[in-house]
Amino acid sequence: MAVANQRDQYHDWAADLLGGLQTPLLTCEAVLSETAFHLKSSRTTLLMVASGLVRIAMSSEDQWTHLLRLAEQFDDQHPDLADLCIIRLSEIYPSHKVLTVDGSDFRVYRRNNRELIPVICPPGH
Repeated sequence: MAVANQRDQYHDWAADLLGGLQTPLLTCEAVLSETAFHLKSSRTTLLMVASGLVRIAMSSEDQWTHLLRLAEQFDDQHPDLADLCIIRLSEIYPSHKVLTVDGSDFRVYRRNNRELIPVICPPGH
């Protein structure tokens, strides 16, 4: 998460945006794993959950058949597990938007086979 890294090019955008969002932000284990990797800090990532900033809202184990369907559907796009989980979260929580700095992928992906996934991303992405 750009908001947790002051050196991230999107930090200011994310920090400004976070003030207007309802928390907790919904996520999954795969996204937390990527977050810890990019932040180089599992501690910071786990503290985001412990503080209530984010909430694990989906278990990959419970959604395995849906994730496999999405992996097959988007195989030509080579999505990682985190992207598949975010698509699935968008299907489960359709009133929520996807917060990402990688808007280009989520303009290609579809939820429920044909629906655009609403995203919030930095200007120009």
